[in-house]
Amino acid sequence: MRNGRDEKGDGRGAVCRMCPTAVPATGRGRPALYCSRSCQAKAYRRRKQLPAPAAERPATAGVASDRRRQIAEALWRIAAERGLHAASLREVAAEAGVSLRVVQYHFTSKHQLLVDALRMLHAENERIARSRIGSDGTDPRALLRAVLDEFLPVDAQRTTALRVFAAYYARSLTDPALAKVFLPDEQPLEHLVAQLITAARTDGRTAPGLDPWREADLLVSGAVGLGNDVLHGRRALDEVRRTLDYHLDKIFAGDPRTRR
Repeated sequence: MRNGRDEKGDGRGAVCRMCPTAVPATGRGRPALYCSRSCQAKAYRRRKQLPAPAAERPATAGVASDRRRQIAEALWRIAAERGLHAASLREVAAEAGVSLRVVQYHFTSKHQLLVDALRMLHAENERIARSRIGSDGTDPRALLRAVLDEFLPVDAQRTTALRVFAAYYARSLTDPALAKVFLPDEQPLEHLVAQLITAARTDGRTAPGLDPWREADLLVSGAVGLGNDVLHGRRALDEVRRTLDYHLDKIFAGDPRTRR
């Protein structure tokens, strides 16, 4: 309302929202808002280009991030329980409790959802693992043992994550974009394990003649494979832990505490 005249001009009728031109009455139906298609197009372009108020952006970004996380978690649950082949956009939307249009708004395609959800899972696992492992460098064997536990289904969170990664592994064999996210070229896990072994070797705690990188390769690949065996029920978790401890004892044979 403008001065009680419902957007009237000088009594000639409604005024165009883009210019002072009077809008002719349409008779029946909703009243026209613009005097011409040109003004209507200008209004449309202005709405699309108009930036959100600065004060609203952080809240909007936060809501979008939370919603993307909600959708990604739904994908993880489906992948863990039924595999990635069952994770259609409709199934993910139903699992997340949102509409299909909401999923498509945040992820333009299923492939983008798969790639982004995998990145989010990597970041989540790293955050949780750092909180569990700690950074006590006084006992490199215990620290390395804690790192290896991250590859084993020792609790519900790690079991779900490992099942999701197993589902992604099969898909990554034929999807180069997924493979780059699933198995990064820089091999961060192997580098971390190699650094821990190198530090222990410098302190004289390892067996002589060890190659930290080769040992890291064996430990990481062995822990991943053994963890998958536990998921499949082929091996018991306690048995796998004893196998890893056996190999760690051989690596840390130079540590006086291990010899005792």
